[in-house]
Amino acid sequence: MIDRIVVWALTLPARVREESGQDLTEYALLTGGIAILLITAVGLLSGDIGEWFARLGAWFDTLKPA
Repeated sequence: MIDRIVVWALTLPARVREESGQDLTEYALLTGGIAILLITAVGLLSGDIGEWFARLGAWFDTLKPA
């Protein structure tokens, strides 16, 4: 009986350290972090991006045949 308890106690750390589901959590955190960075970048650069598209549109207007 004591042998069983000793074996159970020695294998307990291996059972506690089971890492199922850890990958999914890491991917979710990584995806969330990237999304926050992209949203912040678009928010900060939105005026510059709009201005760039306006200039690009004006340039395309100059390419129209007369």
